[in-house]
Amino acid sequence: MQHRQLGKDGPDVSVIGLGAWPIGGGMGVLEEQASIATVRAAIDSGITLLDTAQAYRTSESTLGRALKDGYRERCFLATKVSRQYAPEEIESAIDNSLKSLGVDYVDLYQIHSWNPAYPIAATMETMARLQEQGKVRFIGVSNFNAAQMQQAYEIVPFHSNQPRYNLFDRAIEGEDLAYCGKMGIGILPHSPLAKGLLTGKYTPDYIFPDDDERSDRPRFQGALFGQYLAVTEQLKGIAGDKGISMVQLAIAWLLRQSEVTCVLVGAKNPDQVKEHLGAAEVQFSEDELNRMDEILQDTPEG
Repeated sequence: MQHRQLGKDGPDVSVIGLGAWPIGGGMGVLEEQASIATVRAAIDSGITLLDTAQAYRTSESTLGRALKDGYRERCFLATKVSRQYAPEEIESAIDNSLKSLGVDYVDLYQIHSWNPAYPIAATMETMARLQEQGKVRFIGVSNFNAAQMQQAYEIVPFHSNQPRYNLFDRAIEGEDLAYCGKMGIGILPHSPLAKGLLTGKYTPDYIFPDDDERSDRPRFQGALFGQYLAVTEQLKGIAGDKGISMVQLAIAWLLRQSEVTCVLVGAKNPDQVKEHLGAAEVQFSEDELNRMDEILQDTPEG
């Protein structure tokens, strides 16, 4: 497993991480023992960065059970405070997360999203205070744009930003990517497979079950769903020519960016984890990247 440094002076972490939203049940209910097996398979395979959040349903408590028996010491554990960012709410959230995870500290604590209802100065100062107390080792943000990162960084420097970034969602490639590169902020892309659109495993007539978050999202319904899948089908041709899966192509495309520290990929079983690992060694030629860009011009709006 390859590693990259988190931020300017953080630790090395694996370039592929485990996003723990699926094991919380957000993309369909999973049996806890199966989720524990997935987490442990990820760590056993060399994945060090595991990412969860206060808002990820049962994810933290399931992850906590998976990290028993020596697994906690083998990973870089990240979680997030979600939705409410007043000082007392952050302090309560970290205590609840530590309890759910069954740990004394987390390695990375992140602000889940920008919320203008809460002054960023007070929020960042509280995050720094948690560092001083030893409850968190490093701090980061999630879903912040360049202007928002600048406001936060002026108050307290941080190590990472976790944005949505994949072949279909490329908004960060303007100011956000450049800002992170300039400031030495590590990027931890979430949703690298666009919630499954980039797996190459769905057909336009597929209907997601009611307990899956995708069941009522426009991207996964009707004509729009079919348009996205048609683009993925074209990209699969490039993956096939390289002898890799569509999943591996999507992850490797992100890792080609030096600003990307670790791609956070969700998994529901150990076999999916194994497939993700194959992306770490993939390289693209200029011609292949140009071919992908041509195909992506047909990406629908939505």
